[in-house]
Amino acid sequence: MSTELTLDPQFNPQSETRQKTIKEPWNKGKLMGQKPPLKLKEVWEIRIRLQLGKRLRELALFNLAIDSKLRGCDLVKLKVRDVAHGDQVSKRAMVMQQKTQQPVQFEITDQTRASVMDWIKNAKLKSEDFLFPSRIHDSPHITTRQYARIVEKWVDSIGLNPADYGTHSFRRTKASLIYRRTKNLRAVQLLLGHTKLESTVRYLGIEVDDALEMAEQTEV
Repeated sequence: MSTELTLDPQFNPQSETRQKTIKEPWNKGKLMGQKPPLKLKEVWEIRIRLQLGKRLRELALFNLAIDSKLRGCDLVKLKVRDVAHGDQVSKRAMVMQQKTQQPVQFEITDQTRASVMDWIKNAKLKSEDFLFPSRIHDSPHITTRQYARIVEKWVDSIGLNPADYGTHSFRRTKASLIYRRTKNLRAVQLLLGHTKLESTVRYLGIEVDDALEMAEQTEV
């Protein structure tokens, strides 16, 4: 006795195969979310390595990235005249932000001024020159991509995973330290050049951190 197999007329083997195929998420294996700031110890580890290696350009770039808290797109486009006048590097500077088209001021500490002046003199840069000229002919200044690669090298040199950090880690570093020490959110907003306070709150991850800190200080 034979049994006749009846197939569903709507059955489509190819469709079934597609349904069983699980599409991998686009961000699989990638670290998502904000890049963390550097710790003070890590800042000095990178700085000392650059000093010992006499890498004048990178030392000036590193120190200015920390002090200025600028986005990468603004940092790479700095000109000598933005930070120096004559043979003196200014204690404060102001630039127009590319993203917001709003001006932002930043301080330049003594050690940063010294490293920037060393670089300007060594590279024989003029007032109208870009502070960090590119070594390739396609761009008059280093690109944000080049800057990102330099950041990866710095982070890797002290044993950190480059995938965990980025250019925003340097923008966020001093801002985070200032907030931790002062709790002055408005001051940090001005230093970062944010137009909205909510942007600063999200940028620093303050809501979560502060909530946890208050919880830790509250005993029941």
